[in-house]
Amino acid sequence: MFGNRREFIKKSTAGLLVSGATFMFPMELLAAMRKKVGPNDTVNVGLIGCNGMGFSDLSSFLKMSDINVIGLCDVDETVLQKRTADLEKAGIKKPKWYKDYRKLLENKDIDVVIIGTPDHWHCLQLTDALQAGKDVYCEKPIANSVQEANIMLNYVGASDRMVQIGQWQRSQPHFVDAIDFVHSGKLGEIRLAKAWAYQGWMKPVPIVPDGTAPAGVDYDMWLGPATQRPFNPNRFHFNFRWFWDYAGGLMTDWGVHLIDYALYGMKASTPKSVMALGGKFAYPDDASETPDTLQTVYEYDGFSILWEHATGIDGGNYGRNHGIAFIGNNGTLVLDRQGWEVIPETEFQGWGKDGIPKMEAMKFDNGGQSGLDLHTQNFMEAVKSRDASKLTAPIKVGYDAALVSHMGNAAFKTGNRIYWDDASGKFKNEEANQYLMANYQNGWKLPMV
Repeated sequence: MFGNRREFIKKSTAGLLVSGATFMFPMELLAAMRKKVGPNDTVNVGLIGCNGMGFSDLSSFLKMSDINVIGLCDVDETVLQKRTADLEKAGIKKPKWYKDYRKLLENKDIDVVIIGTPDHWHCLQLTDALQAGKDVYCEKPIANSVQEANIMLNYVGASDRMVQIGQWQRSQPHFVDAIDFVHSGKLGEIRLAKAWAYQGWMKPVPIVPDGTAPAGVDYDMWLGPATQRPFNPNRFHFNFRWFWDYAGGLMTDWGVHLIDYALYGMKASTPKSVMALGGKFAYPDDASETPDTLQTVYEYDGFSILWEHATGIDGGNYGRNHGIAFIGNNGTLVLDRQGWEVIPETEFQGWGKDGIPKMEAMKFDNGGQSGLDLHTQNFMEAVKSRDASKLTAPIKVGYDAALVSHMGNAAFKTGNRIYWDDASGKFKNEEANQYLMANYQNGWKLPMV
């Protein structure tokens, strides 16, 4: 039994790496997929932040033949060179290069901007893009602070531009079907929703000395509004996620995806109170700042939401390394990126026993399309129709998930149970409110509301 369970976890992790952590698409296949479209029928796209998910987003857009990429912006010239070479494999000519995103936004030929930069840049780049008249696809989480998220929500609300947040699970049919089941009432009264991410692939971030930024990197532009620090490779590119200056760790990296669906299923918004416990238990001496192990409890009327994450471990709840569970009096619905299933409460006989009853799982099947592809297609449908109601992840979806995730990090930093005041949009605990605020440096200013 243990061997079978281990094998299941391995398969689940492999599937996750394909469907979740990256969407890298063989660029050679794009050339065959793309049909020739007249210049009057194309939508011109510019990408800000060309590493990681930014380029995965662009690759997904380019599967649509009417998308034309004409601008790439990145502070690292090596990344620009690499991504241009990737595009050339797909028969796409070199876009114009930028190191300052504001120059890209001045290009009036660009219709749509993709923001794939670290979290601490999202607020400035989104608001500037809206003021430049661009439609925007912005990676999650929408911001690195609640203060920034509030500003972004207000800017989008006052704009006629289309804005989609990269919480692409909102476009996956099996996620929607699962939530329809949760809302059907068949689970009975739901007393707890769990969301979790166990990231066995994550290794320690080794401590390395500060140094000089690589040739071709505009490090001051990379820092932007973040605290001025000497260059350190640990804080650059992918690993920025584990440092508070730029991001919120796994809570905001994976939490916004999964907590989003816990909120969606429970029809919940802001909690009454939050408490969090955890720390650097897996790799206490590595270079990262954010907790590698965390449990966060959100209090609502009649139910709780529990978030938990751990690095270096794959064996999460219900044998899944990520997911959401809705625990009701009649049964538990378990949902992840591979599918969903219901475990009836009245027939449950205990884990590991023969004949444990489970309904047949509803497996992930989008006709060969990834959730990301469905999400970018949904965005373009809204762009072309100028109908924001078509968006599956509008700014409010991104806002709600980011707000709750940042509240969890604030509770962790204070070490206390903290209470939320909906009327003021702040915590009742003044110490916690400092963790809601942005801290812009180096001459950069928060956008005015």
